[in-house]
Amino acid sequence: MAAAAAAAAASGSRAESAAISAAVVAEETENKEAATALAVRAARGRPEHKEHSEDSGGGGDGVDEDEDDDLGCSSAEDDDDDDDDDEEKENEAEIQRLEEQLSINAFDYNCHVDLIKLLRQEGELIKLRRARQKMSELFPLTEEIWLDWLKDEIKIASDGSDREKVYELFERAVKDYICPEIWLEYAQYSIGGIGQEGGIEKVRSIFERALTAVGLHVTKGAAMWEAYREFENAILKTVQPTPGRVPTCKQQQTLALQLERIHTLFRRQLGVPLLDMEATYAEYEEWSNDPIPESVMQNYKKALQQMEKCKPYEEALLVAETPKLAEYQTYIEFELKAGDPARIQLIFERALAENCLVPDLWARYNQYLDRQLKMKDLVLSAHDRAVRNCPWTVGLWNRYLLAMERHGVAHQIVSDNFEKALNAGFIQATDYVEIWQAYLDYLRRRVDFKQDSSRELEELRAAFARALEYLEQEVEERFSESGDPSCTIMQNWARVEARLCNNMQKARELWDSIMTKGNAKYANMWLEYYNLERAHGDTQHCRKALHRAVQCTSDYPEHVCEVLLTLERIEGTLEDWDTAVQKTENRLARVNEQRVKAAEKEAALAQQEEEKTEQRKRARAEKRASKKVKKTKAGDKRKVDEDEEDQWGDEEEEQPCKRPRAGHNLSLTEEAESMSMELGLFGRSEPTEVDPPSKQKERAAAIRKEMPKVFHDSNKDNITVFVSNLPYGLGEPDVKLRPLFEPFGEVTEIRPIFSNRGDFRGYCYVEFKEEKAALQALSLDRKMVDGRPMFVSPCVDKNKNPDFKVFRYSTALEKHKLFISGLPFSCTKEELEDICKVHGNVKDLRLVTNRAGKPKGLAYVEYENESQASQAVLKMDGMTIKQNVIKVAISNPPQRKLPDRPEAGRALGAMVPRQVYGARGKGRTQLSLLPRALQRPNNPGPKTENGTFQTPPGPSSTPTEAPKMSNADFAKMLLKK
Repeated sequence: MAAAAAAAAASGSRAESAAISAAVVAEETENKEAATALAVRAARGRPEHKEHSEDSGGGGDGVDEDEDDDLGCSSAEDDDDDDDDDEEKENEAEIQRLEEQLSINAFDYNCHVDLIKLLRQEGELIKLRRARQKMSELFPLTEEIWLDWLKDEIKIASDGSDREKVYELFERAVKDYICPEIWLEYAQYSIGGIGQEGGIEKVRSIFERALTAVGLHVTKGAAMWEAYREFENAILKTVQPTPGRVPTCKQQQTLALQLERIHTLFRRQLGVPLLDMEATYAEYEEWSNDPIPESVMQNYKKALQQMEKCKPYEEALLVAETPKLAEYQTYIEFELKAGDPARIQLIFERALAENCLVPDLWARYNQYLDRQLKMKDLVLSAHDRAVRNCPWTVGLWNRYLLAMERHGVAHQIVSDNFEKALNAGFIQATDYVEIWQAYLDYLRRRVDFKQDSSRELEELRAAFARALEYLEQEVEERFSESGDPSCTIMQNWARVEARLCNNMQKARELWDSIMTKGNAKYANMWLEYYNLERAHGDTQHCRKALHRAVQCTSDYPEHVCEVLLTLERIEGTLEDWDTAVQKTENRLARVNEQRVKAAEKEAALAQQEEEKTEQRKRARAEKRASKKVKKTKAGDKRKVDEDEEDQWGDEEEEQPCKRPRAGHNLSLTEEAESMSMELGLFGRSEPTEVDPPSKQKERAAAIRKEMPKVFHDSNKDNITVFVSNLPYGLGEPDVKLRPLFEPFGEVTEIRPIFSNRGDFRGYCYVEFKEEKAALQALSLDRKMVDGRPMFVSPCVDKNKNPDFKVFRYSTALEKHKLFISGLPFSCTKEELEDICKVHGNVKDLRLVTNRAGKPKGLAYVEYENESQASQAVLKMDGMTIKQNVIKVAISNPPQRKLPDRPEAGRALGAMVPRQVYGARGKGRTQLSLLPRALQRPNNPGPKTENGTFQTPPGPSSTPTEAPKMSNADFAKMLLKK
């Protein structure tokens, strides 16, 4: 056993050996000064510092050698100072620029990171410490940033006060994320202070906390357990008696206690499912002289079984790409079913360490802590980290306020956090209404309404007034909308005043203000006010409110009239009843009259549409008739030409045949023959005999019959893609497209579709040998082919799947995506990306084009998270690009499904609530889709059609039909032209 302990001690670090020596001096000689000196050496001899060999003559000599080396380096650097001046000036200018940018926008995460890296490179320790401090106040720092900060502070820490500051820094670091590396660094650093009073117990305390935090980490927890055992093994070596010396009773007790500590650590670790558990079990068997107890064996077997269950999830995380969100969510579901709180907490923390900007993951974690663990420090810490990572998510702030109230946090702290929420930069106006409502609810629950007046009540009223002012000034100015069109906050204030404070006068004033903000036309608002008066007011004010409602309501006047009559039937006098009946009858009569007029107007519009349709049909018929006349004339002319050919054939043969002008309709045979005549066999013009038109038509018909028809086998849909929007003039589509699709897999066949004349119709089917290749080929969608974006979509039978759409128009709010309009048509994707990436990491950027690939001046830009998108909106909206002022907003596409029939729109008009537009305002698709060419003025004047004077039809006029014309009449009219 002694040999095993010695081997374990030998495997420890140099810092641990020096720490153990300090412990020996403290216990055997009680010389605290010597112990402290050895502890300092232990701190200076950490693995990341430069170590010296035993022959260097001690720690002091080693330090002197380092200083000599540093002096030599300094002298060499002095010679190169002139060469580095330019670089230093550039770095100083960049540092100044970053500091100015942060003074404008303190929440620029990437700017903080760049500044810290540059200051660390330049060695500006004071500025570096200040920059790190500012960033840590705004954001949780990553593991890399914390480790760099801690190592820099450890290098310059010398006395006890500096060590305490490093300890405080470690405590802050371990609160941001669950990071095994930081905990291991913390434990190793604490060993350096083992010579201080209570040093060993402090190290053990840090190790125990580390095991609680990361000891269950399946892949990284074993390192912490092993470090703890090595520390205790090193202690064991110091308490063992020297050979040939009889130990005292005290030494025997100390030795037995230390052995029991190591036994306990082994047994605890064997009960935890970790990777390479078998190696730990073998090490325990070799270390211990006694057989392993049966209870430890049972725990070890249970842990092995649990490890086998966890292994698939760990392997999935190992092969997955960052951020592994889907794999972590599956792992979380598994742990939630198992129900071990410590393991559930750890897997959430592991997931959040790699997905710290996913609000839904934070919300789920906080919900679990609120409902299951309910530990104050743990819950509040998780909520605080959530809002620091995702400050733009109002739901996280609401849960944080509730958690603070639930755990009895001081009112001032709650108010301070609410102020932070207001400055978090929400991306919707409604978010500010929501956070204000949550805070007002909290203040209302603090009030004791049994008292007539109190400080809490006055604070609540002041908060209501401030909320209304804030929404009216700050929110409306930023979003061009109130976010609270129904005046929800003002309604709640009125209810509080009426029901809890018995102050109906104030409640009536508030409701008057609500009605003046555009809500007087809605029946539900009046009925809400009526119910409040009914419960806490008097009949006179109820009657007054209903009379006003009858006059103002436009959506459901019948309902308001019915309520008024019901009130008078129960409580009113005969005079009140007569007044109510007269007022309601007059109002309903006016409403019915307005509805009749609206119906007549709609019917007239429908009639006009029908007449326009008939006119278009007649115009098409006339156009077809005129074409027939032209063809007839052309046929007569061809007959004359044939006669002339018979007479003057000899002269015609001497002249080369000219190719017809562009725009003439040629058959496939005619076009081929004309080209052959123009080019000749070797590119020279040669006279060629031309067949009569009748023979040409017969030959073209024969070619069409011989041309194979392309059929598609629906059973091969899974291995086929449909390619469309190709240029009609694309020569040999098979040859052109095959190199594009072959990289995805073997192409069995490419079937381009041709018209009866043999012209390419712009689409084709591409059939692969494997289904996987067809799926991968969909990535070619929108690839430019001869100046047009090629559409590549799955091959789906629309008859069987009529609702299938390759691209579905998104109508949901996309908080991480921007919609940019007003771009110059000459703006390229690269130019716009250079502008956008200044404000964050651009994941995708798409310039909107028409079917021909021409830009439309619109673009969608997808950022990595919502925070970057919101910052980009603030910075880019109103920016000038190539003399064009662009508009930037969060992508919030409007709904596209509108009622097809006027009757449907009229029927739904009374039931559909008011449209609340998003951050982008009113979308283009919510405007009239009728082309301007078809829109008619309200009072169109008379116009001439087909040579006749005609008055447009209308509700009060009878349309004058034009006289019918025969084909001969049309021919005469055209010949006159």
